[in-house]
Amino acid sequence: MSSTDGRGEGGAEGAPPEQLALIRDAVRKAPRAKPRTWRGAAVAKELPVARVLVDKGVLHLDRYFDYAVPEELDADAQPGVRVRVRFGAGRHRVREGRREGGGLIDGYLIERLAESDYSGPLAALAQVVSPEPVLSEELLGLARAVADRYAGSLADVLQLAVPPRNARAEQKPSPEPLPVPEAPGAGSWARYSRGAAFVESLAGGGAPRAVWNALPGPGWAEELARAVGATLASGRGALVVVPDGRAVSRVDAALTSVLGEGRHAVLTAEAGPEKRYRQWLAVRRGSVRAVVGTRAAMFAPVQDLGLVAMWDDGDGSHSELHAPQPHAREVLLLRAAHDKCAFLLGSWSCTVEAAQLVESGWAAPIVAEREQVRAAAPLVRTVGDGDLARDEAARAARLPTLAWKVVREGLKQGPVLVQVPRRGYVPRMACAQCRAAARCRHCAGPLEGQDAGGLRCGWCGRDEPEWRCPECGGFRLRAQVVGARRTAEELGRAFPAVPVRTSGREQILDTVPGAPALVVSTPGAEPVAEGGYAAALLLDGWAMLGRPDLRAGEEALRRWIGAAALVRGQRDGGTVVVVAEPTLRPVQALVRWDPVGHAVRELAERAELGFPPVSRMAAVSGTAEALAGFLAAVELPREAEVLGPVPVAPADPGRPRRAGAPPVGEPWERALIRVPPGKGAALASALKNAQAARLARGGSGGSGGSGGGGGSDVVRIRVDPPDIG
Repeated sequence: MSSTDGRGEGGAEGAPPEQLALIRDAVRKAPRAKPRTWRGAAVAKELPVARVLVDKGVLHLDRYFDYAVPEELDADAQPGVRVRVRFGAGRHRVREGRREGGGLIDGYLIERLAESDYSGPLAALAQVVSPEPVLSEELLGLARAVADRYAGSLADVLQLAVPPRNARAEQKPSPEPLPVPEAPGAGSWARYSRGAAFVESLAGGGAPRAVWNALPGPGWAEELARAVGATLASGRGALVVVPDGRAVSRVDAALTSVLGEGRHAVLTAEAGPEKRYRQWLAVRRGSVRAVVGTRAAMFAPVQDLGLVAMWDDGDGSHSELHAPQPHAREVLLLRAAHDKCAFLLGSWSCTVEAAQLVESGWAAPIVAEREQVRAAAPLVRTVGDGDLARDEAARAARLPTLAWKVVREGLKQGPVLVQVPRRGYVPRMACAQCRAAARCRHCAGPLEGQDAGGLRCGWCGRDEPEWRCPECGGFRLRAQVVGARRTAEELGRAFPAVPVRTSGREQILDTVPGAPALVVSTPGAEPVAEGGYAAALLLDGWAMLGRPDLRAGEEALRRWIGAAALVRGQRDGGTVVVVAEPTLRPVQALVRWDPVGHAVRELAERAELGFPPVSRMAAVSGTAEALAGFLAAVELPREAEVLGPVPVAPADPGRPRRAGAPPVGEPWERALIRVPPGKGAALASALKNAQAARLARGGSGGSGGSGGGGGSDVVRIRVDPPDIG
């Protein structure tokens, strides 16, 4: 600025230019330092080559890369540590015999070598992020086995297996390990024919494998804790995986009661980053030998693993949402095989996969005698379509007469549970005369009832004031499935002096008092009642049985048994009413309380039809053009059979997009590829190789919905899809 402005050469305050320069230098933010390129630095004298897994997560880069180890990083650059490397530099960017350039990326140091089998110049390790060895040889082997089974990349699996680093948690020392505890008694395991022998085998250092059909009631958590205690008493570690945080809390309390404080760690994705990483480090360092958690704990690095256990393997929460979408049950089966440790799969119900483990002889059944089952299970009564047709009250009211009587009698003794398949008010409507679904005239979306009355489209949001059925001309509507809030409202009017509580997605209750109350819940959100429920109503059974899914009957029975197991036993007056056709196989299995028999019969039918788990199957989806190109290029095993392709149901515009679902408005197709037993590894390898080739050519895709965005050339692969229609 010139002196004619009256400010002189020094600026606004008349300060000399030298002072302004000093002020600018003082306030200017210092440039952020980048990791060194180690240009001209000497390499380590011994084992100067580091083999690194870069955290790219794409199939065509699912291999190791060699880097030079600078002498200054020699001590910290040990196998298993986190490192940062420069990735993507070309061969022409070489200076002083060292490759330079490329972007910084995280990775894991796998091993140190004396020389590289790569003939060109090597880039140097940029940084050792932490000297903490987080990737053991055992965990690496497990992650590789999971990646191969699910046609995924090793880097994606390690993102699930190793939690993000937290420097503050890493700097704190883990507590000293406690001495080996004494073996607990068998306790309530004595209720089962082989239960006590299973616990004794664990305490003696054995590796028994069992599928456990638990008796109704809350005793399962303590029984799991006693199995863990017996394993710890043998000097080995134990891992327990449960579906959700509520189950974690119950097992956590049971372990504390049986073993005392400080002998187990809790690993869940809901824990904060520092707490989760601190607990994980305590397990890896050997300070804690027992772990309980959700599917986030299935890769927990338990030392000297002696037992892997899972509760309720049919719960959808055990299926990982991120690529390559492994199921916790299969991961634990791999761990049991690799570590030669004990295996326990427990549930009130029984999946087809669990029945197959017993039928094949790989695992032994742990079940109670029929007398024990009849004493512990509630009385189950059914209301079918014929009963509803003859019931005048059921035509005008929400519940049939039998259900009203059971509710009224149950409220004299304690709380009553009401299970409703859907949350909300009135999700979907249908013609009262011909039962045809009520659809929007503008977009053909489903019409939904509103709290204030009237109809609204669930897709485009338009109101529908005057609806007529296009099939029969009727104008009266009925609810296809009445939601939990609407049911709670109607029950509140029918029993005005009784409190009504709801448990669902918006708010899930953990426990309720033993006082009389109506508890309306969606499946899987049922709270535990003190002393057990006096009765339970399982409404709209046809809504779960009528799902177009291979597992519809199995899943309906699992949901019903999960709710009925919270009801008092028959000798204590517990009663369950299920509104479903009594002749159907899942309903009969519930009445007899025979989930194992139902699973065995389902397994036999799957074997005849060649469906999983007897066969191995993969789902490949994408646009018609991309899918056809992929199927033409993949080299499938000779025994493979391709089913389809068929159109994929379009995503609802008003709902969150599920992992792996097609983009809204984009038509996709899906093909199922089936192979006989023993060919699953060959199928996964063929799919992985074909997808890697597509990615190398610049295509899009991913395993289980990873990568690819929403381009028209996306092809998604999922091995062992949970639903195949």
